[in-house]
Amino acid sequence: MLTAGSLEAQQTVRQSPPDRPILQRRIPNAARKGGVAYVRTELFFGTAKSDGTAVTEQEFLGFVDGVIARRFPDGLTVLKGDGQFKGFDGETIKEQSFIVVLLYPADSQKESSRRINVIRQLYMNLHDQESVLRVDDPYFVWVSF
Repeated sequence: MLTAGSLEAQQTVRQSPPDRPILQRRIPNAARKGGVAYVRTELFFGTAKSDGTAVTEQEFLGFVDGVIARRFPDGLTVLKGDGQFKGFDGETIKEQSFIVVLLYPADSQKESSRRINVIRQLYMNLHDQESVLRVDDPYFVWVSF
């Protein structure tokens, strides 16, 4: 029987880029046969601009092709969503959004993290955005092809 304490004992912390530790769960060998340790990052791209216009789906897909896919040519997933957030001015903003899921080898994490931050900054500059939300899974995920 596993308890919360035993689960913590089965995890090891791998120090990654300065502020992004990755925890490695103990996974039975049979579960990861043929699997490779990857890191999962999700990026949330808003579409509402301060001038009242919005980034269109066509514009966003052009950004994916010209900016994101060039930096992550092995693949990515794009999802559409409806979201809301509180802006820097305290106002609630509701908007359509795009979520990009990136999976990349754990051994390329430092360089991948740098590329992700470049993508975020380019999108903010190009489309008048306050931010691009970044969510990093703190655990390795096991990927097999």
